[in-house]
Amino acid sequence: MVPATGFLRLVDLVQILANSYYRAARKIRAPSLQARAAGSRMQPAELPYPSVTKCGRTGHAVVCDINGCLLRSSTSFFPYFMLVAFEGGSILRALLLLVAYPFLHFLNHDAGMRAMVFISFCGLKLEDVQTVARAVLPKFFLQELHLQAYEVVAAAKKKVVITSVPRVLVEGFLREYLNVDVVVGTELQMVRGRFTGFLTTSGLPVKDKALKEIFGDSKPDVGLGSTSSEDQHLLTLCKEAYVVYRQDEKNGLPSSIMAREKYPKPLVFHDGRLAFLPTPMASLIMFLWLPFAFPLAIFRIVIGISLPMKFARAIAAMDGVQIRVKGLDRVDRNAQKGVLYVCSHRTLLDPVILSSALQKPLSAVTYSVSRTSEILSPIKTVRLTRNRERDAETMNRLLKEGDLVVCPEGTTCREPYLLRFSSLFAELADDIVPVAMNTSVSMFYGTTASGFKCLDPLFFMMNPSPVYEVEILGLLPREMTCAGGKSSWDVANFIQKQMADALGFECTKLTRRDKYLMLAGNEGIVPQKK
Repeated sequence: MVPATGFLRLVDLVQILANSYYRAARKIRAPSLQARAAGSRMQPAELPYPSVTKCGRTGHAVVCDINGCLLRSSTSFFPYFMLVAFEGGSILRALLLLVAYPFLHFLNHDAGMRAMVFISFCGLKLEDVQTVARAVLPKFFLQELHLQAYEVVAAAKKKVVITSVPRVLVEGFLREYLNVDVVVGTELQMVRGRFTGFLTTSGLPVKDKALKEIFGDSKPDVGLGSTSSEDQHLLTLCKEAYVVYRQDEKNGLPSSIMAREKYPKPLVFHDGRLAFLPTPMASLIMFLWLPFAFPLAIFRIVIGISLPMKFARAIAAMDGVQIRVKGLDRVDRNAQKGVLYVCSHRTLLDPVILSSALQKPLSAVTYSVSRTSEILSPIKTVRLTRNRERDAETMNRLLKEGDLVVCPEGTTCREPYLLRFSSLFAELADDIVPVAMNTSVSMFYGTTASGFKCLDPLFFMMNPSPVYEVEILGLLPREMTCAGGKSSWDVANFIQKQMADALGFECTKLTRRDKYLMLAGNEGIVPQKK
């Protein structure tokens, strides 16, 4: 058992070590390269072009880059290559990319891009990279989208993006979320459906050459660029030119951070294990934490399985797991068996956490979870078959035996949205207690659509201090149940709205099928073995 104060000191120590290593790694840059980098960037006062915040045109043709222009984070695409290496490859590939990071400073832009492409892509299947580009990267692209640059692009009639980033990583996002018409990026070699790690003979795109091939002798109306010398040359080929500054607030310009409500499209579903943008510093902290994270997660899981709920929860509080419970006073301790608890679905641990919060055993019904998760579960779990009549019989039998937990969304959702509720539960019980549940993690997501579901609890417990919030909303009034004359769909929709109001979420009509078709290319059904 790790005391709470000692655990927090351990986390602080990991961060201090990471900061020291990162500062040392940055000092190995060659002085000549530092001077060259300084000379290749102009200061705001030296630039002949106004800020992108000054552009108010609409219905124009615009050309820009996604790296250092549409994205706020940095002119380095390292975090997104790290996502490809970790999510599409393996943890060893991601570690190799991080180790190589300090040496990339000795390379020019062309060589550095080639090195990151080789480490991240060599040997990966095309479908694995496409899955990362479709299900993982959009979340981070939207979070880092430059507000003013996006507004200029969104108002344009013709949108062109020319970038040295591999086209396979960015084209889907640019076309789906920003409606970009033309995407010119680096093309990668492939052999039998796998990337070789090398570029095609065309190499990295030359921006001015690509611009002339697209527009011919005419010039685009608006050009957006960063402060790099390469972009400055591109801007000279445009009728109007604007610069996208980094650190806008330090330059006295409006903030470029885009709020969620301004996203081009709502971000409801995304996949991947990493919950943070893996910059070099953040990636280093993660790898320093991993030797502690794995045994800590095993310890937390063993404690949760082997000890009584009261003791397990007390130890969990000391080793960093936070369970915040509200509304216990709304629970009738003298109620008879057969109470149906209806929960929002955030991870596979929802029924276990609720059982711990109530300090009483519950049964749970599940869809397509791994056999490992069922064996390790400290509460009784029963699989549903997706046959409405058979599932109704199963749930009725469990309600006669005791209290039951059901997650009518049918699958987890990480973002502040609730999926459509199945109405089956409303037909089976009159004593219904809605429970609003939410989670917060800092390093790893405890859910996946395309990965190994048996590792979901492990990844959740590998977070330094995972948080579970449980709010019991009280027994549903009888007049709002089927016994009170309401239809099952009315009951399901009412509870969904009640939970959304309690959590500050938004209701949707999306389903489990929608999620898995988008993220994994299947309907999310695990075939049963006869």
